[in-house]
Amino acid sequence: MRHLKLTGLLLATTASLGLATSAMAEVTLSFLHKWPEPENMAYFEPAVAEFEAANPDIKIKMEAVADEPYKDKIRVLMGSNEVPDIFFSWSGEFGKNFARNGRALDITDAVYGSDWKEAFPEAALQPFKYQDRLYGVPINVDAKFMLYNKQIFADNGIDVPQTYGDFFAACQTLKEAGYEPIAFGNQYPWAASHYIGELNAKLVPNDVRLADYELTSEPDTLYTHPGYVLALEEFKKLNDEGCFNRGSNALTHSIARGSFVAGRNPMMYMELVEFTEIGPDTPLGQAGWGFFSLPPIEGGEGEAGLLTGAPDGFMLSAATEHPEEAIKFLKFLTSPEQAQKYVEITGMTSSVNGSVTPDKASEQAIEGLEAIDAATGLALWLDTDMDARSTEVLLAGSQALLNGTDTPEAIMERVRETALAVQKERGNN
Repeated sequence: MRHLKLTGLLLATTASLGLATSAMAEVTLSFLHKWPEPENMAYFEPAVAEFEAANPDIKIKMEAVADEPYKDKIRVLMGSNEVPDIFFSWSGEFGKNFARNGRALDITDAVYGSDWKEAFPEAALQPFKYQDRLYGVPINVDAKFMLYNKQIFADNGIDVPQTYGDFFAACQTLKEAGYEPIAFGNQYPWAASHYIGELNAKLVPNDVRLADYELTSEPDTLYTHPGYVLALEEFKKLNDEGCFNRGSNALTHSIARGSFVAGRNPMMYMELVEFTEIGPDTPLGQAGWGFFSLPPIEGGEGEAGLLTGAPDGFMLSAATEHPEEAIKFLKFLTSPEQAQKYVEITGMTSSVNGSVTPDKASEQAIEGLEAIDAATGLALWLDTDMDARSTEVLLAGSQALLNGTDTPEAIMERVRETALAVQKERGNN
């Protein structure tokens, strides 16, 4: 009898230990991204649930923070060594900074050492590389276009501009007809950075611009090309000549977009991922709309075929205790099946090969992707491709330009001084 009791106790103890071991084996991954909107969470929440159901030993603790606050939050987390296992990152300098400072995990072998690499066009992976090593994978690809109200253009005899001169002339015609031609909200000045980045790409030689952004130019030439001042002058001209709506520094981008969609402004510079904001029952949807790339500037020394845009994606913490599980989750999110659901539910343009098809995306989204494919390359978002400190100077300067309290020359001099200081700290030259 005593033997049976001991045996039972032993079995119970073993079972208890097994349960404890099983519980200890459960992994929780922190996941931070920048899409808290209901239409986006309608994809992410079921995706997380589906992954957890297929992987009961892995739990995903997801948090979503909107675009502008995200930049502050992720920098605070990086500084406090509380880096999420999986986190959103813009490509370009924004992501390179995490790699440079040892905060992002090198996933080169995980991607290029498997068939995972077949999921992406190489052009979408390149912006997540630092020193020829890969630190992130893209989930979508985006670009900037000038959208226009077809009815207003037709009523005023305006054709789609083929040159930058045509574009500026169209603005003047619309202004004379009583419109504020371009809806523009610059309360958060990343909106200005997209204009300035586009103009830089048109006016500054590509190799010079990239070397300046990466702070690899010689100190005596860093940000000295005259195209930078010309770009700010052109941006200022759009404001001073009445192409933008009044009070743009007091408006958010979304409020300006609402005015455009309501049919009050004939044009707006918008991202491909925003095309879904134009419903068929809105005034703009009923009037009909199209889009065009900002035309090249005559005499500009930049690369005319570039589009402003970039892939967005995810990185892994270099300090994650569960790299295999984190990679497994990223592979799941970027699988063809999930990418198709992402496109269908969010309306965004996935960077996963073959995921954007006519039955999943709008005609305009397909045309936008074709325009990206036809471009000679992407000029990455300026506010994520320049170093953060120089960017802050430039963005503050953009608002001062609109207010008429600063000059292009003075702003670029401050950008240069800041960039030289950052370059010296990094030891780039």
